[in-house]
Amino acid sequence: MKMKRLLITIIIGTALIALFIYIGLKPSFAPRNDAPHIALVMKSLANEFFLTMEHEARAHQKSSDTEYQLTANGIRNETDVSGQVRIIENMIAQDVDALIVAPADSRALIPVCAKAIQQGIVVINIDNRFDQQTLSAKSLQIPFVGPDNRKGAKMVGTYLADRLEAGDGVAILEGIPTAYNSQERKAGFIEAFREQSLDILTIRSAEWDMEKANIVVAALINEYPEVKGIACANDSMALGTVAALKAAGKLDNVYVVGFDNISAVQDMLKNGQILATADQFGGQIAVNGIEYALEILKTGTHKADQETPVDLITRQSVVKDNE
Repeated sequence: MKMKRLLITIIIGTALIALFIYIGLKPSFAPRNDAPHIALVMKSLANEFFLTMEHEARAHQKSSDTEYQLTANGIRNETDVSGQVRIIENMIAQDVDALIVAPADSRALIPVCAKAIQQGIVVINIDNRFDQQTLSAKSLQIPFVGPDNRKGAKMVGTYLADRLEAGDGVAILEGIPTAYNSQERKAGFIEAFREQSLDILTIRSAEWDMEKANIVVAALINEYPEVKGIACANDSMALGTVAALKAAGKLDNVYVVGFDNISAVQDMLKNGQILATADQFGGQIAVNGIEYALEILKTGTHKADQETPVDLITRQSVVKDNE
């Protein structure tokens, strides 16, 4: 009897799966074919920050009460703007319902996003804000979900400045100069340093890249041996800065700060090689953007921008979190 019941169960289960396939449905463990298709388009997946963003977005899709399909893509490196444009064009061709875009360039991605909007695709801007003048010139309104980068950088810059004296020399490493978040972080650092009457020796770009930061800082410390602090607009550049200072035997004499709070800097925060960073909770930014897009698809109503949190992270906060 047990064997007979088992055979009946198997036959019924097989029949149900065949029925799902016949009527165009999928079992509950996969999104329906008619579920909204959300595309998350990030910057370089070589950057741990965006890998975390992708991971959190996929986790949300799997556990969400609202069914949706998710496609997540990133570019080769932070400067591959044309690659990001191609990804978005491909998503438009696939007729996705919504695009969540962390643009590599605040202006260059706007035309292809305008094309998506013209085809009825919901576009949400995350992480790096689109240039507002360019949007206005095209009569576009794209909601932004992300942190106040200037405020976060000022917190980090002030924490560094408090450990220096008026007149001490500092340097700033910015990301890609045309990226709005790079501009805002640079502005936050400048504001913090000027309030403490520090001497800003130089501002240079390492394009968000660790290896480029290593090269830039190796030259910088030879040109400005008096530098006492280096503020980096992301943690990847902070890692490259630490490597350059260590190679020159100057790591104990120069404070380094970053931005993003990636896992790769945690030990350096604990041992003081990196003084501070800012956590903008990148994974949650992606989730917030997805939830916003799903709400717009459901209600047809656009809301205003959503500011997300940014916190100062120091040795004390890292040690406390690990206790």
